[in-house]
Amino acid sequence: MRAIALSSMVACLLAASAAFGQGVETKAKQVYMIEQETGTVLLSREADTVVAPASNAKLMTMEVALEAIRSGSLALTSDFPVSEFAWRTGGAPSGTSTMFAAIKSRVPVPALLTAIAVQFANDACLILAEGLAGSEQGFVDRMNARAAALGLSASRFANATGLPDPRNQTSMRDLVTLARHLQETYPDAYANYALPDFEWNKIRQRNRNPLVHANIGVDGLVTGFAEGQGFSIVASMAREGRRVFLAAGGFASDKERTEESRKLLDWAMTDFVRKRLFEAGETVAEAAVYGGAVPHVALVPVAPVDILLQTSSQEKVVAEVVYRWPLKSPLAKGAEVGRLVVTRGGKTIREVPLAAAQAVDQGPLTRRAADALQELLFFWL
Repeated sequence: MRAIALSSMVACLLAASAAFGQGVETKAKQVYMIEQETGTVLLSREADTVVAPASNAKLMTMEVALEAIRSGSLALTSDFPVSEFAWRTGGAPSGTSTMFAAIKSRVPVPALLTAIAVQFANDACLILAEGLAGSEQGFVDRMNARAAALGLSASRFANATGLPDPRNQTSMRDLVTLARHLQETYPDAYANYALPDFEWNKIRQRNRNPLVHANIGVDGLVTGFAEGQGFSIVASMAREGRRVFLAAGGFASDKERTEESRKLLDWAMTDFVRKRLFEAGETVAEAAVYGGAVPHVALVPVAPVDILLQTSSQEKVVAEVVYRWPLKSPLAKGAEVGRLVVTRGGKTIREVPLAAAQAVDQGPLTRRAADALQELLFFWL
């Protein structure tokens, strides 16, 4: 079988999308940004390049803890002891981001989660890791298992904090996927990322994400720094019914990171309009069916297909229908048989599954024989 791309592009797409493209300059070396509801990729540069996560790794630490709470293996009423290792590695003596948990004290789980979200606290990560899994390494094993389960193909973790270790790695695409998952799956806990400050051990600290304090709609998530790779950020902004997720790295300074990420988020909110390409159940294309009672079946999306179109650029958007030729009968109505791939400048900005609009029974022997001959000739040509 061959993968077939129907290159007779969707006419309504081409007519409506002459103005869509990158259209923004950024000093980020790596960047990936999507709009939540449609999944449209708004900006992508070196999105799959492997980088050190730094404190962005704490998003995975948070996810493991929240998944444990959701599954019932961790109770919000629990509290965990502060070991000497957690205190020295991530606490006051470490000189790193900390909640200042006192050695040999106990800290409730909700306080640990808040300290991670607001203060990016390394001691909170380690206290949580040891309390939940018995050791940091045991917790790291859970982090890597959850990363694989979530499809974070570029991500591997060596510790619970993101502190320097050459085995820590991720990508901007993975970080956006993870941030989106946290916001959509754990909305109550996600709200902690927007808190202006948090106090523990009589020490009040402001939220370490500067964009949270800018009152522009940013409600999370985290910033990081890795030696040799620069400053990075994972952020989400919601404004007037639109939410975007951004991961960007390689900035030269904290100031540059703040200014550039704010510029990108504002651009995403102001320079795009939403366009509906297809309604749910609307025929996008027809595909040949091998040995079927009918020779073709309509391919349809199961939900409306929308994308965001940029208003200030002339780069074209193209759509192709891709499926494995030929489809084999019998074919059930609603079976996923292909996908609609929307690209801009050769880069995919959205993929949508396409389903069979109707059931197709197996045809008579003569039909199957004719289709077999056609398939044979196709492969020889």
